[in-house]
Amino acid sequence: MKDVTSTLAPSQPPKLLDQLRRCIRDSHYSVRTERAYVYWARWYIRFHGLRHPMDMGAPEIQAFMSYLFNERKVAGATYTQALCVLLFLYKKLLKIELPWIDGISRPKKPARRPTVLTRQEVEMIFAQMSGVYGLIARLLYGTGMRLMECAQLRVKDVDFQRREIIVRQGKGGKDRITMLPLALVAPLREQIAQAKLLYEEDRLNKRNRVMLPGALERKYPAAGTQWGWFWVFPSDHESTDPRSGVVRRHHVYEQTIQRAIKQAVIAAKLTKPASTHTLRHSFATHLLEAGYDIRTVQELLGHADVSTTMIYVHVLNKGGRGVDSPIDRPMARQVGEYMQ
Repeated sequence: MKDVTSTLAPSQPPKLLDQLRRCIRDSHYSVRTERAYVYWARWYIRFHGLRHPMDMGAPEIQAFMSYLFNERKVAGATYTQALCVLLFLYKKLLKIELPWIDGISRPKKPARRPTVLTRQEVEMIFAQMSGVYGLIARLLYGTGMRLMECAQLRVKDVDFQRREIIVRQGKGGKDRITMLPLALVAPLREQIAQAKLLYEEDRLNKRNRVMLPGALERKYPAAGTQWGWFWVFPSDHESTDPRSGVVRRHHVYEQTIQRAIKQAVIAAKLTKPASTHTLRHSFATHLLEAGYDIRTVQELLGHADVSTTMIYVHVLNKGGRGVDSPIDRPMARQVGEYMQ
């Protein structure tokens, strides 16, 4: 009898980028991190003429990083991210130690203060927004949530009786509690009622359950069909899960939120480069202006270290509040003499 196994083609090892994706997922990194890592790894390989990273080392890494810094003039954070990707690629995936990489100079991150809107400017943005995106913008400012924390909000994490919102798996994988503003209780109830119509439609048509975090989807397979796990801000259509390939309903996409707020900023004719994160900065600054202590603001923002929250104290001091400019003092006397 002919040996069937001898006629089979040898299985091809997975491509490098597929191996990288698997390694990233084994490290429990997010989909957004996976996309960024694959993007930089692909750029690094193409920069060196599609050579395999195993055949490259210190000169190639230094040449690529020099290109990013000197030719592309990327920001310090972008430079650091690209370097971290190469470290992950070599150390985690290829198991190659790079002790010399510490010698690569890294640009210093400039001390920049966050853009903060005045209350009037915030209202000007809100005046240009309505519907779901208007509610999301108000939640970002009214609760201090990050963009993805708001987009991924689940029905079970909104507590109307206690007027609290539980933020699950925020930055660093930590949970925290923030307030539910009284002004947003009614519109949020209405939004959840609209979301329930989509939920009931999905159940009626026996569509796939919503995505669950971590291993919960495997441990509790029926939980994804329960109302409590449904999105507060569901997308109006189904899409394919980039990792599992399952077609199901996801939450509203962050790009559409960013686009809606950007359009509102332009329509409001603001000169400040405001974004979704600017609303979070404004939330923290306005709380400190209202007299709340910095530890409370730190907990609401989910900062691990109070030094991160201290940047908003510096924003409060911006402009020399409480200090008279030298040019104002003689002018004030002249005005006083004129009034007499």
